[in-house]
Amino acid sequence: MPAALTQTRSTCPYCGVGCGVIIEHDGTRIHNVSGDAAHPANFGKLCTKGATLHLTAGLDNRVLTPWLRKNKTAARAPASWDTALDHCAERFADVIREHGPDAVGFYISGQLLTEDYYVFNKLVKGLIGTNNVDTNSRLCMSSAVAGYKQTLGMDAPPACYEDIDHADLLVIAGSNTAYAHPVLYRRIEEARAARNTRNATTANPATPTGAANPGGVTGSPPVKTIVIDPRKTDTAAEADLHLQILPGTDIALYNAMLHVLLWEGMIDRGFIERSTSGFDALKESVREMTPAAAARICGLKEADIITAARMFGNARAALSLYCQGLNQSWHGTHNNAALINLHLATGQIGKPGAGPFSLTGQPNAMGGREVGGLANLVSAHRDMASAADRAEVAALWGVAEVPSKPGKTAVEMFEAARKGEIKALWIACTNPAQSMPDLTSVREALTNCEFIVVQEAFGNTDTVDFADVLLPASTWGEKHGTVTNSERRITRVFPAVPPPGEAKHDWDIVNQFALRLGARLDADNRYQDKAGQSTAGQRQSGKAATAQRMFTYNSPEAIWNEHRESTRGRDLDITGLSYALLDTQGPQQWPYAEGASTGKQRLYEDGKFPTANGRARFVVTPYLGVREPVNAQYPLQLTTGRLRDHWHGMSRTGRAARLFSHVEEPLLTLHPSDLARRGLAAGDLAKVASRRGGFVVRVEAGESVRMGQAFMPMHWGAQFMKGFGVNTVTVPAFDPFSKQPELKAAAIEVTRATLPHRVVAMRTMAAEDGVARLNEALKPVLQRFDYASLTLAGRDHSTVVLRGYHSEAVPDDWLAEIDQLLALDEPARVMRYVDASRRVEKAARIDGGVMTAFCLSGETAAAEWLKGMMLGRATLDAVRPWLLAPVSAPPKGSVVRGRIVCNCLDVSESDIMHAIKNGADLGQLQATLQCGTSCGSCVPELRQMLHARAMPSRNAKEAA
Repeated sequence: MPAALTQTRSTCPYCGVGCGVIIEHDGTRIHNVSGDAAHPANFGKLCTKGATLHLTAGLDNRVLTPWLRKNKTAARAPASWDTALDHCAERFADVIREHGPDAVGFYISGQLLTEDYYVFNKLVKGLIGTNNVDTNSRLCMSSAVAGYKQTLGMDAPPACYEDIDHADLLVIAGSNTAYAHPVLYRRIEEARAARNTRNATTANPATPTGAANPGGVTGSPPVKTIVIDPRKTDTAAEADLHLQILPGTDIALYNAMLHVLLWEGMIDRGFIERSTSGFDALKESVREMTPAAAARICGLKEADIITAARMFGNARAALSLYCQGLNQSWHGTHNNAALINLHLATGQIGKPGAGPFSLTGQPNAMGGREVGGLANLVSAHRDMASAADRAEVAALWGVAEVPSKPGKTAVEMFEAARKGEIKALWIACTNPAQSMPDLTSVREALTNCEFIVVQEAFGNTDTVDFADVLLPASTWGEKHGTVTNSERRITRVFPAVPPPGEAKHDWDIVNQFALRLGARLDADNRYQDKAGQSTAGQRQSGKAATAQRMFTYNSPEAIWNEHRESTRGRDLDITGLSYALLDTQGPQQWPYAEGASTGKQRLYEDGKFPTANGRARFVVTPYLGVREPVNAQYPLQLTTGRLRDHWHGMSRTGRAARLFSHVEEPLLTLHPSDLARRGLAAGDLAKVASRRGGFVVRVEAGESVRMGQAFMPMHWGAQFMKGFGVNTVTVPAFDPFSKQPELKAAAIEVTRATLPHRVVAMRTMAAEDGVARLNEALKPVLQRFDYASLTLAGRDHSTVVLRGYHSEAVPDDWLAEIDQLLALDEPARVMRYVDASRRVEKAARIDGGVMTAFCLSGETAAAEWLKGMMLGRATLDAVRPWLLAPVSAPPKGSVVRGRIVCNCLDVSESDIMHAIKNGADLGQLQATLQCGTSCGSCVPELRQMLHARAMPSRNAKEAA
């Protein structure tokens, strides 16, 4: 590291693992990032996304100044902060005066810091007087919240990461942990390897059966894994038992497993009698859900269900890890509860290595839950339905009341905007125009809403297009505050560099808006604060005085101290913590009450639960299938999920070209038999249609999905493809308890899309800001084609990649515009071929002996090897005569590396397969090619490649 660089500790802004990172910077620019070896969430490890954070920290696509438009027909123009916030306050005040507080809504994000979340919550529920504040965590973790509350009494994950080291059975349900939480999966791999290796070589007879054995020392039983997932993911491929259930059948499986546990006497009757209630009703409800009945529902073998139940019942310590596969369902709360029932029935909770552990999807969804940042919660895990809970928060804030009427949750909020019931909408740090289900309706809502404020760091998200006011916010590397990860661990976040331009911190934006709004609401006595006497004995006047009293914050610490006080006596009591303690002693788990010397690793060790009678509750969970079953018109079941190297809507990861190397464009995966049945082959274009809309996309064949199913990642939106993305077709139906929508199952049909006219155009650039400008300039071109994708490629130099498909010959003026944008309009540097009769036109730009841009139209056979030449920065001497020839096979001297498997060290699939063909095993691949030796995210795929190569040899031997 150069001497001039400084190190600052922070956390990764991606998933809920909460990895610590060390930012290397010069005070104005971030240069590098590494894992924090002292952070207990990751001990220095980072995944491909976290390890490339510094590549996303430039100013390209950043919002640097406020923008506003006075009406929907006007163009947005730069404005001062005073002008923008005054305008926002006037518009919100007008709506509240005319239509009441419930006519406004706030949609915020699990990527905000806890301090940001707290101020938003206080603004909406305390000053404005509505509960219409919800978060994209509603799409992520709300079913986990509701499941914990229904069964254990409070939203508090009872386990910790260290439990992975103690468990002898891991049940991974509805989570491709290897992709969604890669660093946590590394810990699972290490625990399995360490324990299973020790048990294969030694035994320790002195260790009694069932005794706690920290760290998986000699004598611990081997670690087994059960993965429950409709797809054969990288996580599932490494499981001891993969239960490849049909989508939406989770409850049938868990109820059948409980049936087996009951039948074979593998329950903990002592724990049930001491620490639970409702068992008799649950026992009766699962009587008819036999393994045979569940096998028919779930599409499984009866024997596999029995095996899974026995593995669970015989486990010394069983730990369940689960995520969106359970949560994103119209019965997601009961999916969670049915799995938790298994833990309660066997006493697998409150001890090392055991418990139901929901894996948080976003970096600070837990922090948002702590401050009550959902439409049905109030601060510190208080319940909106409780008058006592609301009164406690009102007293803390010094207001007359917190409204009792539940607010609009995510789907409800946008439906209310679509109907005109919500007339002003504030959206912060999230992208609902891509992430919500049924995007046609959501975009109609965003179009219809009278006034929309978007508070955002990046100016290229789909939602920004709908903003009447765009406010520039700080982001990772610039923010100061706290976050809480999946294991209830609070970490301080420190800024490495100041926010660029005129960007402000989220909490500061809300603080300034609140003061302005309070002053304007004083114009109408109907909305003055009638709280009566304050603690100082002085009568409160109106909203202006209330706002001035409530929003006096001058630092994140002041906000956090108030939040800390709100937790006193609660299940998440953090009154023993302070910024100073977190600074000196590092990240800490809650609860950490005043007087404590440490937080609690795991909860409910005493068998006592935060319910009225101190007992956990069994919940009767009747089986329900998917909300939208397949039929003759829509015969395929679509599910959605994550890619290994991308995050959510890609506003951040979409800036790093190397993160496209593993999967370079939007693809829909179908089973090979389903492709053949529709006359499709891998690489063809297809129309995807549901009852709500459709889009066109390329297809690929994959054995990871069963026949009759399809899969598409959720990351691709209108920034990267023609259309809105996969959520055009997903279902808005939601769970009655959690209000979380069913994003994991939709009925679709897939048919051929005949778009014979194709354009492939690419440009390599050294400057990242130039890449961003080119991408923005190409977006209108992207939308003109019947289908197109716009992505990045490359490593040290970024390459913009446009692939366009059209039903008719591509117009000359489109090609001329592409030429101009890709600098293919300079004859002295460009080779060109034109066959007007066949509508074929090709051009390639040569700079310093290497190709830096090309565009092929009408005939694109050479596109892939030309791309390889560009990415490899190869000299063209040997292949110059072939550059514009219609040849798909690369000529001698060209560079075609293929898909990159190891992004950290730039190791390609072709290099790996060549080594495997020559007899390399995993250790030799790591020693020679170095793949899998950095972040380790590619190790599961390396194992699969080795396994696939070994299978033909085994089959040949068996045949012989």
